[in-house]
Amino acid sequence: MTKSKAEGALKELGQKLVRDIEKGKNPSIEFSLRGLSNVVFDEKTKKLALGSKEATRTFFNVGHAKKFLQTLEVAKVSKNLLDVEKHASLRDVFYMAKRTIPDSSINIVDEQTETDKSIEDLELITDFSREQLNINANKMGSVAGKVVVEDKGDTIDWSKLGSGGWSIPSNVEEIEFKKAKAKYVIYMEKAAVWERLHEDKVWDKQDCIIMSSQGQTTRGIRRLLQRMNKELKLPIYVLTDFDSWGQYIYSVLKFGSISLAHMADQLAVPSIKFLGITADDIERYGLQKHFIKLTERDISRMKQISEYEWFNKNKAWQNEFKKMKQFGAKAEIQALSSKGISFISEVYLPEKIKNGRWID
Repeated sequence: MTKSKAEGALKELGQKLVRDIEKGKNPSIEFSLRGLSNVVFDEKTKKLALGSKEATRTFFNVGHAKKFLQTLEVAKVSKNLLDVEKHASLRDVFYMAKRTIPDSSINIVDEQTETDKSIEDLELITDFSREQLNINANKMGSVAGKVVVEDKGDTIDWSKLGSGGWSIPSNVEEIEFKKAKAKYVIYMEKAAVWERLHEDKVWDKQDCIIMSSQGQTTRGIRRLLQRMNKELKLPIYVLTDFDSWGQYIYSVLKFGSISLAHMADQLAVPSIKFLGITADDIERYGLQKHFIKLTERDISRMKQISEYEWFNKNKAWQNEFKKMKQFGAKAEIQALSSKGISFISEVYLPEKIKNGRWID
């Protein structure tokens, strides 16, 4: 059904341009404007969303022509993929679109960033995600827990996949949850921390699911987290460093990201709780001796996110930013290893969850 509707949306785009040409009009594409100036925070849903500003891209405009052509080229690639029921990576799409315009020395695209942006524009134009348009990103995540899923006919038990866990695909729409025994999900920004929790069998001892990527989360991970929250009714906790980069990861998972505000309904989980290192943890566990001095870049990033509307009105978060500024330092999750290799698994996480010491 989704495939048929996605094909229909691409076909409608082409038909609309044909109608413009037949009427002697300048072919145009309209879509919501992406960017901070058109992002709003919905107090009711606690998610980011695009505002009402619209962008129009026309063919007979020197400043628009190349981007116009790139958007149509990516739309053609997507339509072909849907027709043959195949999926392509972002890098594949770049090479499939990269060619020289006949009788010229101009390439349709020169860098992958051009096709990536065109794909995001196409999401806005068609109202379908890139995954639904059969375009996938690289896999960058692991998960373990007492969960059984079915993926394209294969039955996969997340508790029986060795030290590496299950590699999370970029497209998780077709995964079916067949069985799940878990009280909550812990997502962590660092793969090394996931490996510690996995080796300590935290998912077994605490009846939970542990998930990680390496740094910023992929869309596949964000979508899987949302599905587990909605379909399995599981609370989600986020474990990151005591720095603005980790806090931003939490923000993206909870409220959505500025660059993908149009996808917030499919990716954001407003009920997510922050379980990462806090100023109180620094003092409670004596982590001051493991401080890392803030750089100018860190300070600038902290100022930026502290002014986001969803953080600006939150007293608990403003206290975190205030304390970090007073410390003049940040701290990593791995600093907890100074208390013992399994301290994070056996003391830190159980204590924080049991006592509700998280930030909402």
